[in-house]
Amino acid sequence: MARVSRSATPRTSLRDAAAAVLAAWDDEADHEGDMIGALDAPMEALRTLLAGKPARVARKAGAPRKPREGTKQEQVLAMLRRPEGTTVAQIAEATGWAQHTVRGFFAGLKKKGHAVEVLERIRQVGPNKTGAKGSFTIYALAE
Repeated sequence: MARVSRSATPRTSLRDAAAAVLAAWDDEADHEGDMIGALDAPMEALRTLLAGKPARVARKAGAPRKPREGTKQEQVLAMLRRPEGTTVAQIAEATGWAQHTVRGFFAGLKKKGHAVEVLERIRQVGPNKTGAKGSFTIYALAE
C-alpha cells in the first residue's frame, strides 16, 4: 500500500471542500432518487451557511498568531506583568485552577521563552505566624 505524503497534496479548508461538494451537487442533473432527494434540504442548509460567513484570511507561514482575547492565559500573563507581581494563590483564585496547574503553566511559559522570576519570598514561620502554610512567593514576568 503506497503512502501519500501530506505535503504532496494541497491542504483544503473545510469551506473549500464544502463549496466543492455543492458544485458537484449542482452539476448533477438527476436528483430524483429517494436517497439523493433526501439530501436536498441538507445541501440547501450548507449553501446557506457558506453564504452567511466570509472566508477567513489565512496567515502567512511562520507569522505569529494573534492572541485570543479574554482567555485565562491572557489573564495570568496580565497578572504577571503587574509591577507588584502576583502569587500562585492569587492566580489560582482568579482562574479557578489548582495551584499545581498554575506552576505547570509557569513551566510552559519557560518553554515558550518567557522567564518567570521570583520578586520576593515571604516566609511566615515563628511565634504568632501561620507557619509554612502562610508562606508565599511573589512572581513576575522578566521582560
